Amino acid sequence: MQMRHSRVLDRLRAGETVLSFKTNLADARASEIAARCGFDCVWTDVEHVPNDWTAIEQQVWATKAYDVDLLVRVARGSYSDYVRPLELDAAGIMVPHLMSAEDARQVVRMTRFHPVGRRPVDGGNADGAYCGIDFNEYLRQANEQRFIILQIEDPEPLEELDEIAAVEGYDMLLFGPGDFSHGIGKPGQWDAPEIANARRRVAEAAIAHGKFAGTVGGPDNLAELVEMGYRFVNVGADVIALMAYCKDVLKRCGR
Repeated sequence: MQMRHSRVLDRLRAGETVLSFKTNLADARASEIAARCGFDCVWTDVEHVPNDWTAIEQQVWATKAYDVDLLVRVARGSYSDYVRPLELDAAGIMVPHLMSAEDARQVVRMTRFHPVGRRPVDGGNADGAYCGIDFNEYLRQANEQRFIILQIEDPEPLEELDEIAAVEGYDMLLFGPGDFSHGIGKPGQWDAPEIANARRRVAEAAIAHGKFAGTVGGPDNLAELVEMGYRFVNVGADVIALMAYCKDVLKRCGR
């Protein structure tokens, strides 16, 4: 018995670009719509969004039905906060506000199995096919087919960026411009040179150390980000789409 392959990792390892869609809505139907439309990945959230674990589990089911990966941005906390989405069979997790190389090493230790880390083992959940996968095969396949993303969204970790990128055992650095703009005292100033410089540095460091580079963008700057070296780009969000649609309908109705 085999663990489901990660669509994100398959595409990245083949040198292709991954397009992701972020959902803030807890209803699994929103994730299913994005999956049906053909996105490679649906990014859901428990850092900022009050998703409970039942909602996350339903989103996993909704996306897996279309061979689409569910990525869960976790809340910073204990190892159980990090591994629970993986045990529900989310294809990957994103750890926000990664601050140092030591922070990166601790995340790897908590989320990777032997021989890479010391993630606690329980193969009796969905990711282990409810004990249907041989114990050692489960460890091997989980390390190979589940991805860990570390989010660089503060100015402080730039001091250790090369050391962070060199840490073994995770897959991707993802640059978050929103909190970064806040951290440098220029909230929402997307054309600030510090943001452009940090975005470039994150991509270069990731690539130099054999990691993938991810960020947020859109159709208008996708080609620019890919040229910069980014291969995972979140290009849409449910709340933005719904807000734009509602405003347009009201405008066309004269309101």
